[in-house]
Order: sequence, then structure tokens, then C-alpha cells
Amino acid sequence: MLVLLLKVATVFGFFASPVLTHGIVTGIVANGVYTQGWSLDFYYDIVNGESYATTPGWYEDALDSGFIPPSEYQDPNIICHKDGRNANISATVAAGSTVEFQWTNPWAHNIGPMLTYVANCNGDCKTSSASCRREKYDTDECKQIDKSTLEFVKIDESGINFTTQEWAAGVMIANNASWTSTVPESLAPGHYVFRHETIACHGASTLGGAQNYPFCLNIDVTGSGTENPTGTLGVDLYKETDPGIYFNPYVTLTNYTIPGPALWTG
Repeated sequence: MLVLLLKVATVFGFFASPVLTHGIVTGIVANGVYTQGWSLDFYYDIVNGESYATTPGWYEDALDSGFIPPSEYQDPNIICHKDGRNANISATVAAGSTVEFQWTNPWAHNIGPMLTYVANCNGDCKTSSASCRREKYDTDECKQIDKSTLEFVKIDESGINFTTQEWAAGVMIANNASWTSTVPESLAPGHYVFRHETIACHGASTLGGAQNYPFCLNIDVTGSGTENPTGTLGVDLYKETDPGIYFNPYVTLTNYTIPGPALWTG
């Protein structure tokens, strides 16, 4: 009964609050196969010691489905969202094919870029037990990846169409709240963390006003690629004064610097 009440309170709290436009990556389609992402229901399952669904979506504590502010760009929360911890399974995708990321729908933050990164785990990305509970996350049974050591390589980015002034986030919304990224064909096979993100910039004219929504998923890459590009630590991806983070989005833009390191195309 307590579990049910917690979940009901979460649902009603979500729809009664002003954060209606916030959300998460609810699922992915890789190699034509749909896999559910993280769900807030799983958080309460874990807290209450219940089993929860296997998912490649990383655990996170953002109960309001909220964002990471620029003031936390050098905090581990920016890596895979608030208290992000690795998932209990991995999805699979072939290098050269696509991953479709499905966001909470509807999504209303239509000003901002879309970005996708990958980080090689140099070993298995998932927990050592699919039955891990939150209170056991630091045990050998639930061995965690040290996310602070993951080096992220940007494989996809999109900012603004200067002709139409439409942002990538607006394209995502128009595409049924989904975004598709292509995995470079030359990327070496292995176990990867995919970090997919939108940065809502409707408040970017104020320092610290941007809103980052990063989400991580375990995805194994197959294929015959040989490239292992050098990446960037999550806490070094952005600074709050970056020109693509702190700017006036309410003028006609003729240039825009997409945040983060340079795009790697393979």
C-alpha cells in the first residue's frame, strides 16, 4: 500500500506541478528493437526493496524529471544526471546504424541543441547483478562504473537552422519527441555508455539560466570498426560562460557555437 501511495503521489505531483515540460529519455530503438529507458517508477521500486525492470537506462534521482543547471557543470551530476548510476543491462546496436532516443512526450522546451556522446567502458558497462538494490549499489554484487573516469566522444550534434531559425529541440518535438543519432561506422566494437542530451536555452540570456537534460544508457556496439577516439571527461564538457550556453536566443541568429567538444564523425 505504501509503495502504491508513493507512486500515486508521484504521478499526481508531476502533473500538478509547473515542471510539466520536464522529462527523461523513456526508451530507445536500436537495431530496430525498442527497449524501455529509465522510469521514475523504478526509483520507488528500488527504494522499497522491490524488483524493477531490466533497462539500459541509467538510474537517476531527478524525481521532478528536472534539469542540471550550469552551476553543476563541474559536478558529477552533469555526467548522467542527478546521482546517475549504471544500468543493469545493455542494448545492442551495429556501428553505422542508428539509435532513436524517445523523450517524454509532450516536450515543450523548443529552444536549444541536441547532442549525443559515447564513452567506452573498457569492460562491461552494466551492473554485475540485475537484482541490485539502491542500498547495495556500493557492494561487489553491484559493482559500479566510475563515471568520473568515462571519456565522452561527441558523435552527433545539431543546433539551429539559420534559415528557418528552428532549433534542433524543436525538430525533436515535431518528430514525436524523438531524436535519431547515427553511430559512426568506424567506431570500434565494445561496451559503451551513450550520453544523450538536450540543453534547453529559453533562459540562456541569463548567466546560469540554461537547463541541461543529460541521460545515459548502456549500449554495446558491434561491427568491424577500429577507431577508439579520445574523449572528454563529463565534468569538462561545458562551462557556464560557453557561447552556446550563455547567449540571447531571442534575436535572429546568424551563428551559434554548439556546446561541448568538437564533433567526431569517424
